[in-house]
Amino acid sequence: MYVRGLELVDFRSYERVVVELDPGACVLVGPNGVGKTNLVEALAYIATLESHRVATDAPLVRFGATRAVVRCAVVHDERELLVELAIEPGKANKARLGRSPVTRARDILGALKLVLFAPEDLALVRGDPSERRRYLDELLVARQPRFAGVRSDYDRVLKQRNALLRSAYLARKTGGSRGGDLSTLDVWDTHLARHGAQLVKARLDLVAGLTPHVAKAYAAVSASRSDARIAYNASWADDTTQDNVEQTILQALGEVRKQEIERGVTLVGPHRDELVLTLGELPVKGYASHGESWSFALALRLAAYDLLRDDGVEPVLVLDDVFAELDAGRRDRLAELVGAASQVIVTCAVDDDVPRTLRGARYEVGGGEVRRV
Repeated sequence: MYVRGLELVDFRSYERVVVELDPGACVLVGPNGVGKTNLVEALAYIATLESHRVATDAPLVRFGATRAVVRCAVVHDERELLVELAIEPGKANKARLGRSPVTRARDILGALKLVLFAPEDLALVRGDPSERRRYLDELLVARQPRFAGVRSDYDRVLKQRNALLRSAYLARKTGGSRGGDLSTLDVWDTHLARHGAQLVKARLDLVAGLTPHVAKAYAAVSASRSDARIAYNASWADDTTQDNVEQTILQALGEVRKQEIERGVTLVGPHRDELVLTLGELPVKGYASHGESWSFALALRLAAYDLLRDDGVEPVLVLDDVFAELDAGRRDRLAELVGAASQVIVTCAVDDDVPRTLRGARYEVGGGEVRRV
């Protein structure tokens, strides 16, 4: 799979730009702040319907415009598919596949499979558990787009259940005699356990599949003998297995109900679970050096790339301003690992940061334009 062309209209800093890309290595070169990351962010948005840089859509639309449009021509098995997305903050995004409108924007998920590594990915190692949960869930959707619906269903139920607990908490705080109406809490418990079990089972399968790829990628990038491991840590069970996940979550909800009512928030479920990262016997967070942390973050992305490739579709790989953060040894080892990818898109401020093995098509970015040189 590779991206043949990208067109942006009123996306970020671009009023309009068209870029024709080649298979193999494509290097986007330009000073910081000229819009290199905006280009790969648009590709990642087509692939995931999320930005890796901001939580809302408003910053994606150029100042003064009302909407942004991203068009992407994707080639797979010698067949080309045009994917179009109109981003309108405050409204549902509109999408087309092959110039035909689709019912929901999420129906385009899977048309472009892409793995992006960016400086923000250091948060996968050093950030909050939510960063690692997001990593797992985005990969789930990339492999099986139907999980976008599972995530949406779970988030909807969690929001409703939290609203119910919050209203009861506030009623009690203001002196309500009954402390709010919790008569429907059992119903929401059932929904939360059902949708949560689907998500958890998929995450457990995913972690099992990722584990050997993470260890292999870390060893290759870092040239270290330290074992890189990942494990799923549930908020609702000491020993997590595939058996009776729904019932176990439901039971855990019952055990913490008093605390949830006292605090006005849901305390059990996959929204509180953790992906634990370790090097040898020590947790990565708090113990790993800067170089080790970068290598582990890279290993997580490369493992995702390998897992998607094992599914039968080689994804597009994007390395956004990555080489500047790595020492010479890690640069060369990473370039060797990804050099055979069907398409790898690299951004950099300094051309010499990119190893020669990745010198393919080269583009200069600046002044709102992208020029092939």
